[in-house]
Amino acid sequence: MSSPAPILSSMKVDGSRNYIIPADVHGRWIRLRRLGFVALIGFYVLAPFIPMGGHPMVQLDVAGRRFFLFGQTFNAQDFWMVLLLLLTFAFGLLLVTAWRGRVWCGWGCPQTVFLEGVYRPIERFFEGPREKRLRQANEPWTGERVLRRVAKLTAFLLVSMVIAHTATAIFVSPRELWLMIAEGPGTHLEAFSLTTGFTAILMFNFTWFREQFCVVLCPYGRLQSVLHDRDSVTVAYAEKRGEPRGKAHKTLETGAPKVGDCVDCRKCVNVCPTGIDIRNGLQMECLACNQCIDACDEVMVKLNRPTGLVGFASQTELSGGARRVVRPRLMVYGALMLLSAGTLGVSLVNRTPFEANVFRQHGTNPFVVDGEVVRNAFEVHVTNKNPAEARFSLALTAPVSGAEISVGTPTIELKSLTDAHVPVMVSIPTSSLSMTPVELTLTVKDETNGSQRVIPVRFMAPPMHH
Repeated sequence: MSSPAPILSSMKVDGSRNYIIPADVHGRWIRLRRLGFVALIGFYVLAPFIPMGGHPMVQLDVAGRRFFLFGQTFNAQDFWMVLLLLLTFAFGLLLVTAWRGRVWCGWGCPQTVFLEGVYRPIERFFEGPREKRLRQANEPWTGERVLRRVAKLTAFLLVSMVIAHTATAIFVSPRELWLMIAEGPGTHLEAFSLTTGFTAILMFNFTWFREQFCVVLCPYGRLQSVLHDRDSVTVAYAEKRGEPRGKAHKTLETGAPKVGDCVDCRKCVNVCPTGIDIRNGLQMECLACNQCIDACDEVMVKLNRPTGLVGFASQTELSGGARRVVRPRLMVYGALMLLSAGTLGVSLVNRTPFEANVFRQHGTNPFVVDGEVVRNAFEVHVTNKNPAEARFSLALTAPVSGAEISVGTPTIELKSLTDAHVPVMVSIPTSSLSMTPVELTLTVKDETNGSQRVIPVRFMAPPMHH
């Protein structure tokens, strides 16, 4: 009789949900992950509330089409920089995946960060360790167990509300958020509905859906077979060293071990957040969280055996070959990431804290001939992209004699992400014009920080014959 086809670790044979309860684990990798979780959660929660440059450190004001990031101000015209940032992240993710597997999922993905860094610790606090919860699953409900479950769900709800409100604060200023809360949902029904909906999604996800998002819904997890190759380093079980499995005390008459180093304690399975058995080889559900490494190393230390039975290796190494470090796909992904990151870096360095453009006034002819004088009417559009109010000066020069230049407002003061239209009139005697077009020079200077832009302006005139 053939063996049954493999199924997802989060499913039972009959297709019902196998609710995964990971065991606690101790070791160097879990300590590093927890430090990373603290840093990432701290940044997410505090970023919208930490002022920088007169605005929140991170604020995406979609309605006002303005964005504040780390003291810099961006408007809708800077959206192409966001595309470069996303491309840099995407190519970097491809590079890391081809190199070290699904490490992003286990260490940096918000799904993992909040589930393992916030919700699971709360669950362990109220309902106890894995062994206790598995035992209670087959026992009748008691008053204490009901109270613990209610307390856990209440804590989940409070945390979800905090996360949802923090998400709202990213799109509105903290001051506006406090006003919305104080004025009540009736005044800000749209924001209230969005925050409530996000809270409900968080509760559903982290209370019940959990690892199903990673193994069923997330498209990135489905790309692993395409991004990996046999030289990708992933979490792996050293089968040649560990097999055949058996108890540690069994030996041959010669004194040599009868079995491999794996004692089949299943701790690597019990601590896995997706419930897989890493000994079955590379699997899509593996998040590269390294919890199985910590669990196995702990057992090996107790047995006075070398650690690393579960560790990092490529499929080539497991087969006895030598892993290629430099290979085409890594070079392509790395080159694309460096190209997009370099382009973004150059764009940010050369970015001016304001925008200035020159247009010919609408509804007028390019030029007007008034006797012996030719006139051009322009309009200068200045946008302040500084995080604070700034003062700008406008100066227009002409390389011909007799030119008369009138700037409507030579000096303007603009608040952050506001703009102004300044009319400019240029009159040049026909005697100073020739067959060669006249190039005017507009200089717009930011008096606040000294940056400036020099813009060439073409003066239009009818053909001159001398």
